[in-house]
Amino acid sequence: MVSTTPLISIVVIFHDMVREAERTLLSLSAAYQSVDFPYQVMAVDNGSAQPLSEARVRRFGPQFEHHFFATSSPSPCAAVNWAVERVAADHVAVLVDGARILSPGVLNLFAASIRGFDCPFTYTLGFHLGDELQNLSVAKGYDQAVEDALLDEAGWEDDGYRLFRIACLAASSEAGYFGTLQESNCFLVPRALFTSLGGFNEAFQSPGGGLVNLDFFQRANRHPATTPIALLGEGSFHQFHGGVATNVPMSDHPWARYQAEYQAIYGHPWEKDEGVEAVWLGRLHPLARRFVLG
Repeated sequence: MVSTTPLISIVVIFHDMVREAERTLLSLSAAYQSVDFPYQVMAVDNGSAQPLSEARVRRFGPQFEHHFFATSSPSPCAAVNWAVERVAADHVAVLVDGARILSPGVLNLFAASIRGFDCPFTYTLGFHLGDELQNLSVAKGYDQAVEDALLDEAGWEDDGYRLFRIACLAASSEAGYFGTLQESNCFLVPRALFTSLGGFNEAFQSPGGGLVNLDFFQRANRHPATTPIALLGEGSFHQFHGGVATNVPMSDHPWARYQAEYQAIYGHPWEKDEGVEAVWLGRLHPLARRFVLG
């Protein structure tokens, strides 16, 4: 357990992704992120058939905790809420999809947003590894083996910003750094606000949570108390893992089912935000400049 009260607690959810967890957890380590403040990582295995071992998690540092959340649900919503209830910090970061590698400046900028704003809702852009959306590249042979070779050649462990050389914008971040995001797979929020918003709506029971991440992003982004903050020159990079939405061909994408679930929960369809005003925080790393305009 964490002996010093952390500034940030990070909740990251894994489901049958032992391969991807290694890189995600490395990108959350203190050496990779170059942080000198206390933080906590709660690695939550969400009912995997092939669960993460505690040894695999804890070897990344004393701030890493392993938890197994026993469930038969394909949705991560209950696991996220369970973990947030138990974090040690007043600010919590959530990675609902544990197959995400972070760029190296995320945690320091999260800390800067906490120090600079009363109620920050701080988030990263999302990227797919590979030169096009994985929904497209999977039909052309992109798989874990191709991605392993791509990552090995990039040498991202030595400089995480090299990930920008081998990635493209995710569909929800297609407008680029100065556009309006529709979701983030790595966001920070005060724990009290997360709780007051009701956390992740557990009515979303689709595999992967359906539109729950987009739903929470909108509710937090629109809340009158929050300052939406988008991180410049940083991102979360999606690894190929056979995901139910990101790693299927466009013809098989479950969007229609996700919208039907959202409609059943709220009585209206999910719609894009077009003009939520955000503060931009950070520096535009040279390797990230090509993503300014989407």
